[in-house]
Amino acid sequence: MRFAAFFLDGATRAYRHRPTFSKLVLVFAASGGGLVAYADARADTAAESPGVAPKKKVVVLGTGWAGTTFVKNIDSSLYDVQVISPRNYFAFTPLLPSVTCGTVEPRSIVEPIRKIITKKGGEIKFWEAECFKLDPENKKVYCRSNIGTNLEGNGEFLVDYDYLVIAVGARANTFNTPGVVEHCHFLKEVEDAQKIRRSVMDCFERATLPDLDEEERKRTLHFVVVGGGPTGVEFAAELHDFVSEDLAKLYPTIQDLVKITVVEHAEHILTMFDRRISKFAEEKFQRDGIELKTGFKVVKVSDKTITMENALHGESSVPYGMAVWSAGIGTRPVILDFMKQIGQGNRRVLATDEWLRVRECEDVYAIGDCATMSQRKVMEDIMEIFRFADKDNSGTLTVKEIQDVLEDICIRLQKVKNLPATAQVAAQQGNYLARCFNRMKDSAEKPEGPKRITKMGRHHFLPFRYKHLGQFAPLGGEQTAAQLPGDWISIGHSTQWLWYSVYASKQVSWRTRALMKQPLLHVTKEPT
Repeated sequence: MRFAAFFLDGATRAYRHRPTFSKLVLVFAASGGGLVAYADARADTAAESPGVAPKKKVVVLGTGWAGTTFVKNIDSSLYDVQVISPRNYFAFTPLLPSVTCGTVEPRSIVEPIRKIITKKGGEIKFWEAECFKLDPENKKVYCRSNIGTNLEGNGEFLVDYDYLVIAVGARANTFNTPGVVEHCHFLKEVEDAQKIRRSVMDCFERATLPDLDEEERKRTLHFVVVGGGPTGVEFAAELHDFVSEDLAKLYPTIQDLVKITVVEHAEHILTMFDRRISKFAEEKFQRDGIELKTGFKVVKVSDKTITMENALHGESSVPYGMAVWSAGIGTRPVILDFMKQIGQGNRRVLATDEWLRVRECEDVYAIGDCATMSQRKVMEDIMEIFRFADKDNSGTLTVKEIQDVLEDICIRLQKVKNLPATAQVAAQQGNYLARCFNRMKDSAEKPEGPKRITKMGRHHFLPFRYKHLGQFAPLGGEQTAAQLPGDWISIGHSTQWLWYSVYASKQVSWRTRALMKQPLLHVTKEPT
């Protein structure tokens, strides 16, 4: 096979510059196996044709909400787009908690990235690999594939770029709490949801074994959710419905031993929602028998107990059978290393400007959960603003001079709150950045942004501005709370169907025509 690889490599190089062959298929068989290579010389011929400038290469890292939305909206005829991600599909993450208990099947919330690329009709390339190092100085990305290896056997390869779009998302934040990684489940990927589903069933099966005493059965059927945010609350609600509506019928002798506990460091759950929603959720959980331990911080997790502390009650330990950790997000190691390279090592997350460009880095953009907008303050630019406005260099500003620059200054330095790490934010950033890339040539000639403060001319684009379209919090029992623009709060059964209709309509847009014929939401819960 080493000779086969050498032969293939040599043959490919030999025919790469032969414009007389539009397509070439090489087949080399050895020991009953086969090695097939496909080459298309037309692309190389076009690139080498006189007068045809090569396309700028845009490398996209990640296939989450931000990266996939960018890929879906960028004009691939203008750029050589290459996508790299260890996950070869897009996952509809808002429905992950529903996958844990079978309300929604995994196949209904994933879309292969190659199908999305095919719909584009452009020549977008995809490699299933993980980026483990960034070299912004030389504009190179170091990648490693777990499904294939090179001749050295380590699966590593190098990709260069003209523009880099970082959309790798975030990882679960354990806050360095001992035992979390070893003993807790996370809920960020489809695989996580499937593992949780199997673990729930394992707990019930284990609790029915004849050699367990009552206390051990109670421990095994104690499900602890650490984190009172949307993901943790929705999972707890889904699990309660799953147990009361389905598992209670299959395991009637142990149904009364089941206990669900939500642990939250803050004084209330769903703190990012309106207080009315938070209050309703707490009251509903109390009626459902879900225990809320607010104001508690988990300090240690072992294989059988979770240790937490509270300002009033001190430290205490509770036995558990399964724990799900949903207490926040953290920065991935590759981004932490990258931040140190570019002088952002003292930050917790990658910083970008209002145009989603990574600060202190050229031709690199970051969108989604891996980055945050770090806007300049007025006082940092006060001298430049004064010089910019003082057109006659008089040392003073007239009313007219102030009026001439006021609109541009307000646009440039408009106050922006820290954006939440949600799919909605990531999707809007991906869409905005794709639009910027699509209009890059036109905007260079006709800038649409505010006037530059430190340089001549205008910014090419208006800064990114997030538009909040509302958020949902499914609370179980076919009840959902919604907080929509205009201070509109809706809670109850009707909101549940609104939530399903919104996400179902979004999901349809990702599916192919064949999959559209299948039901998107499998509301029948299956125990296995």
